[in-house]
Amino acid sequence: MRATERLTSDGAGLIVVDLQDKLLGSIADRDLVVASTLGLIRGAGILGIPVWTTEQYPKGLGPTTEVVARSVGERHAKASFHCCSVPTMVQDLADRKIRHLTLVGIEAHVCIAQTALELMDRGYRVQIPADAVGSRRGYDKEVALGRLALAGAVVSSAEAVLFEWTETADRPEFKAISALIKEFDRDPTRPVARERI
Repeated sequence: MRATERLTSDGAGLIVVDLQDKLLGSIADRDLVVASTLGLIRGAGILGIPVWTTEQYPKGLGPTTEVVARSVGERHAKASFHCCSVPTMVQDLADRKIRHLTLVGIEAHVCIAQTALELMDRGYRVQIPADAVGSRRGYDKEVALGRLALAGAVVSSAEAVLFEWTETADRPEFKAISALIKEFDRDPTRPVARERI
């Protein structure tokens, strides 16, 4: 893919990384991260974009937070910080001919960064909506997003991702995507608004 190519729903995938309660408790802007993630999960469902979910060492850190767990399918356990350590997920990406991935979750400077770099090294384009990733400290997130942008990742926002996935107002799913975006306008930080996925 060209660096300037738009990241539409064609060949797209969404990876939800480690949104577990034991980790979320100390994340800055956690409500915004969860709400934006839920909006993207819902948008992916509307547009037929596959979603993968990982959990970092769930035996010790527990499962994905309930509001997200209800919205996703299988959750893949991992011990490595990058998600490419999950062989079944990596194979599924290849089988589905995924070309670009949107990463959401935590932490931006650890699992998100390492997954993005690994995916780019494997030839995937990566985009990261800044409002759907978080770290315990704001400066760690800021530095991670800067590093990833320099490495070639597209740093964007959840709303921008939804519009780019959709491409055109002529698309049949646009009305549902537009309604979803209006939910962000009403209260972008309230995860409850996303529970109806």
